[in-house]
Amino acid sequence: MPSRPRVFVSYSHDDEDHKTLVRRFAEFLHRHVGLEVHLDQWADGARVDWSRWALRQLKAADYTLAIASPKYRRRTDGEEPPHAGRGAQFEGAVLRDQVTGDIDEYTARILPVVLPGRAVDEIPRFLNPYSTTHFVVRQFQVADSGVQSLVRAIARRPEHAPPDDGPAVFAGGEFTPFPARRKLLLTTELNPVSKGPDVRLSAVRIDGTHYGHGIAYRCSMFCGEPRGVVEYDLGRKYRRLETAAGVLDDAADSGQTGHFEVFLDGVAQPGATVRLGTPAHFELDVTEVLRLRLVAYRPDTTGSPLLAGARIAGGLSNGLPELGWGNPVLTT
Repeated sequence: MPSRPRVFVSYSHDDEDHKTLVRRFAEFLHRHVGLEVHLDQWADGARVDWSRWALRQLKAADYTLAIASPKYRRRTDGEEPPHAGRGAQFEGAVLRDQVTGDIDEYTARILPVVLPGRAVDEIPRFLNPYSTTHFVVRQFQVADSGVQSLVRAIARRPEHAPPDDGPAVFAGGEFTPFPARRKLLLTTELNPVSKGPDVRLSAVRIDGTHYGHGIAYRCSMFCGEPRGVVEYDLGRKYRRLETAAGVLDDAADSGQTGHFEVFLDGVAQPGATVRLGTPAHFELDVTEVLRLRLVAYRPDTTGSPLLAGARIAGGLSNGLPELGWGNPVLTT
């Protein structure tokens, strides 16, 4: 199954009642909706550099929930003195910069939420509360319409799906029948038959583009296997596969080289070698294919865990891969 979307809760400490309300909402989303929620109230067990912590959260989040309140609006809109609510002011500055840098992407990824007892006009003005979508949550239940709208926005699924293409087009003065085509995300349509230990189904960012349903190959300290492999049973049901592949934009080692390979029923297809900012794009005919195998690797990765441990002890790099496939799409 795809990994849970990572969500960061951005809010201000208006008062203890508001902090409790936000925590209850975060717990509800984590336990009952299935999101991976990150909240400052769960991270205060040690001395923390809060601005650095918040910056990491804002960078790593698939979505940021901007929780409306009077002080949050004033602080994120820059209407409070510098000493008042420094954390919310800092987060607001980062969020404004994200929206300015890519208004379409971050309009979709920064989600204004109005909790019970709060009001739409408490949403920060830079998030355009009345001209863009917002989410009014009246009760912490899965059936609540605001919760359902929020979940659809995170899943990128409309309430009512558009109809499939019709059976014919008007061409050359006559209607020419042709089979309807449907495009489906591989990572939401199918479960992997097998997946390497360091392969994660998650959002990825490649060459400035955010892919909400990607495949990431990352290792921590050392790799469980020297190659990131994921396999799917296509069942002879699909016609084409399209995907981007590249070094992840947030890679710690920006100089790494990545290799990507595709196997259709065990037969190798033309692969690609990539570097940061120069991704590859695959378009493959998968008609009558049973098994799809996607492989990503970095040639200088230390293959032996024992050797990897020795290199770590010596302060040497293990050449850890930070590679990803972006939104692989199947066409029927």
